[in-house]
Amino acid sequence: MKIDTGPKIRRRREDARERAVLVGLELPDAPPSYRAPLEELQQLADTAGADTVARIVQKRERPDPRTFVGKGKAQEIGTAMRSAEADLCIVDHDLSPSQARNLEKAVGGRVIDRTELILDIFVRRASSAMARTQVELAQMEYSLPRLKRLWTHLNREVGTAKAGIGVRGPGEKQIETDRRLVRKRIRDLKRSLETMQAHHVRQTRARGRYFTATLVGYTNAGKSTLLRALTGADVLIEDRLFATLDTTTRAWEITPGRRIFLSDTVGFIRDLPHHLVSSFLATLEEARFADLLLHVVDAGDPDAIDHVDVVERTLYEIGAGGVPRITILNQVDRVSDPIALRLLEKRLPGALQTSALKGIGLQTLRDEVHGYVTRRHVEVVVEGDPGNGRLLSHLREWGEVGDVTYPDGIVRVAVRIAPRYLDRIRQEGGQVVGGDGDPQ
Repeated sequence: MKIDTGPKIRRRREDARERAVLVGLELPDAPPSYRAPLEELQQLADTAGADTVARIVQKRERPDPRTFVGKGKAQEIGTAMRSAEADLCIVDHDLSPSQARNLEKAVGGRVIDRTELILDIFVRRASSAMARTQVELAQMEYSLPRLKRLWTHLNREVGTAKAGIGVRGPGEKQIETDRRLVRKRIRDLKRSLETMQAHHVRQTRARGRYFTATLVGYTNAGKSTLLRALTGADVLIEDRLFATLDTTTRAWEITPGRRIFLSDTVGFIRDLPHHLVSSFLATLEEARFADLLLHVVDAGDPDAIDHVDVVERTLYEIGAGGVPRITILNQVDRVSDPIALRLLEKRLPGALQTSALKGIGLQTLRDEVHGYVTRRHVEVVVEGDPGNGRLLSHLREWGEVGDVTYPDGIVRVAVRIAPRYLDRIRQEGGQVVGGDGDPQ
């Protein structure tokens, strides 16, 4: 067992932040450097409002079915918690309800697992109505099998002779009442979320006539900073995990007069709680229905390749695995080891290098996206009424207009345009009379 207590922190009554002992298991199939996951757990704890006072890593062949870490190690964790005056123990894995309950008894203090920590962060960060509903649903689904541990003071009979006026009942345990209430709340939340998701999907698909690109990547890779640098969007930028949860979409002018939609999504993370994957599916619709994904990778992160794998697995899990993508090595200005950067380039061939803060590589990124957009276009000739200003305006908005002539009282426009706009052109009164419709 490794115990790292770090610098001593004087206990202050006015300090509202909790003190946490971090615990992890190094299993046979764990990565070579297991310290990295606890570094991430420490960042999560800091985001949630806790200071790490000790970190404990234990090697085991498999988790203990009763206490997850074993009886002896649980006692050592309890000793470390008392020595560091810790408020809670955070385990870098998912615990079963019985494991959490038994571990709390063994260490003599509060225990939460990785999923519970992430849910707490999401509660703090959710701002929109849909995000708050999604988070509450995830919390309810997580807490349902754990009510006995969370609310043991309610596990008593109601309806005895000693019960007060108005609370005498058929003798149902209060815990069962609470379970019924939680299940009802879950049903209500799912109905509300279905309505919100349907509205969100309609909004997302309504933008389908425009080219859409979506920023995806591991949490804290710099997606929001990149969105601000490219579009001027006024978005929250904070050096913490899950700084933003709600999707932000802005118009991005990739060339003069040519705009596309660019969206920023919630950051991915390893072992994302499955409750959140299902609850946040509508938020991630932006990735599923995007024409192009911009996969942002923190070039200075020593675990960058592992994080790329996490993002790729999550994209396939949400149904966005087949969406074309451009990989971006962001924050290259923070890379101190050029050899590490070259190795990363070799592992991710064709990746673009950028620094959203320094403005490095942003024009190259614009050119690459513009090239991708135009490669998906077809060359057509559109005829229409010269007085149809709406048609001409949309042709310039949706495509690249070439020669414009006026033979025989009509207007004839040569234009490079995405095939999905052809039906819209006909709806606006235009006739597509030239071009074979095959992408160039």
